[in-house]
Amino acid sequence: MVNRTASAPPAPGAVFDWLDETAEQRARAGLTRTLRSRPADDPVLDLAGNDYLGLTRHPAVTRAAADAALRWGGGATGSRLVTGTTALHTELEEELAAFCGAEAALVFSSGYTANLAALTALTDPDTLIVSDAYNHASLIDGCRLARAEVHRAPHSDPAAVADVLAERARPRALVVTDSVFSVDGNAAPLAELAVATRRFGAALLVDDAHGLGVLGPGGAGAPAAAGLAGAPDLVTTVTLSKSLGSQGGAVLGPRRVIRHLTETARTFIFDTGLAPAAAGAALGALRLLRAEPHRAERAREVARTLSARLGAAGLHASAPDAAVVSVRAPGPEAAVAWAADCRRAGLAVGCFRPPSVPDGISRLRLTARGDLTDEQITEAVRIIASLAPAGAHLAG
Repeated sequence: MVNRTASAPPAPGAVFDWLDETAEQRARAGLTRTLRSRPADDPVLDLAGNDYLGLTRHPAVTRAAADAALRWGGGATGSRLVTGTTALHTELEEELAAFCGAEAALVFSSGYTANLAALTALTDPDTLIVSDAYNHASLIDGCRLARAEVHRAPHSDPAAVADVLAERARPRALVVTDSVFSVDGNAAPLAELAVATRRFGAALLVDDAHGLGVLGPGGAGAPAAAGLAGAPDLVTTVTLSKSLGSQGGAVLGPRRVIRHLTETARTFIFDTGLAPAAAGAALGALRLLRAEPHRAERAREVARTLSARLGAAGLHASAPDAAVVSVRAPGPEAAVAWAADCRRAGLAVGCFRPPSVPDGISRLRLTARGDLTDEQITEAVRIIASLAPAGAHLAG
């Protein structure tokens, strides 16, 4: 007989008391996060979002979104396999695949669900996943949900990846990496990774969320910049919420990969389709980028200028490979205070702290929007440098 000590159950209002303790622990560590509503006419200069090309409010993009909503309605009405696929979704997929040089594309409700789909549907217990140590949380979560063995590889180290692939016991392997890492904006060595994957018969999955619209010819993306567009062993995921100024995500790759995802990916099968307004906005932005390919180079130019001027002001600014620039802070509390001071001065910047940063170093993160003027860049640098906390400047 099991002897159970009788005890009264907790009161209904006490079952979540443990959350208060964890909230206090986060507060003591400087990791409290809060939501902040912003008005539609917010006068703050925004370098915190991911609107790399400045297209979110472009008239061609907002008109495309409005037209799509008026024609198709406010929502997709259901799963893409039931009622949620419109002619607009198909049009977006065809034009996105053509722009990036892929055989086919499949649109999802977010870049996050696109990554979960690719990682869970393209792997099984006979697969080894080799994932870069600095990969985005959506890739990490996809690895956790996959039924495969997962190896965390050193950051941007193709030789280490090759060593792992050479020693694997499983018949299949998938190497997973961001194309541009969202913390410091450094690019992955895609060409070298492709050499390693092909040498050992592995596939390559690239999350090009921060490369599409910024890297490659006319913004066609990091795989195109590396000469890998359309490769039969490459799968690319993208988001529509950054350079394309909308919402949603997509997987691009060989047609048989897209067919497999359509039939097996749970975040596709059981999720409501992307809203028509978002699909319309993304398609409008894509067409604008095709017509004005200089926007990609302008975003990179703004990033280089921001980095150079912040460095000249004595700050630890990253050297950008795309359109992300980070500035190191002395610690998480200092980073939060620095970002808050910048906002009060009229500048919105991102604030990255553990656990969002894999190296444990807190930062301000700046989006080098391609529509920034030189005057706006100068003002942003002035605000950041003038409000820098003690310990943020380079030694000496």
